[in-house]
Amino acid sequence: MERQPDTQPPDAATVAELLRAAREVQARAYAPFSKFAVGAALLTEDGRVFAACNVENSSYGLSVCAERAAVAAAVAAGALRFRAVAIVVSGDKPATPCGACRQVLVEFSPDMTVVLGAPDGSHSLTTAAELLPGFFRL
Repeated sequence: MERQPDTQPPDAATVAELLRAAREVQARAYAPFSKFAVGAALLTEDGRVFAACNVENSSYGLSVCAERAAVAAAVAAGALRFRAVAIVVSGDKPATPCGACRQVLVEFSPDMTVVLGAPDGSHSLTTAAELLPGFFRL
């Protein structure tokens, strides 16, 4: 029998650690065109954290979002189930992941907690499935 994912939101200390990791990597984002720096920190079921930033390209379609870069790093390390992801962005308010990132997140863990960090240090919680109702899955 497949183990059910941990659908409980992470505790406050874990959320704070994910936001810290996302902000740290956001500072290294390569966003010379949009000036929209994004950092994401992904928490695996076994407690590892994978953080990544967005990397833009002058051929815009080749740009890589922070959320998908974090998922790729986790998958490369052997992780396929995620508990949470924290996302921070430049600007004056939090932003949700783009549609492509939403689809990638629900592919692995629809019930994962998504932490949307605000510049003032506050945050809100949702889930990947709530961000992409009716998501596609084979």
